[in-house]
Amino acid sequence: MSMKIKHQNNEFGVGDKVSVIQKIREGDKERTQIFEGMVIAIKNRGNNKSFTVRKIGVHNIGIERIFLLQSPFIEKVKIIKKGTRGVRRSKLYYTRGKSPTEVEEIYTRAFLREKRKKKNVSSRK
Repeated sequence: MSMKIKHQNNEFGVGDKVSVIQKIREGDKERTQIFEGMVIAIKNRGNNKSFTVRKIGVHNIGIERIFLLQSPFIEKVKIIKKGTRGVRRSKLYYTRGKSPTEVEEIYTRAFLREKRKKKNVSSRK
């Protein structure tokens, strides 16, 4: 059960809000598609590393996608918002039953922990 994973020099973890850019082929055409959401799980099993991203779609329907880390179709993973420090578990399946405002508490908790950490470091000097 890992909390962080690395893809092309970008390290992200459970609780981070990410944007996954992937290539999609339809016949002889190729296009890029962006899937933006929160990482709720990371599976770290040898070459079969994968991560699950969840977003809230139209009409408040939850959409989850599982991405293989070594997939040639994933172009880039951008980190939009860090939330790893606000997470207390390695799998965030409990967020499926929460409202978006309750899920935002993860990011506020991470922000407060970072703020406390910086305050403690500056007071030690």
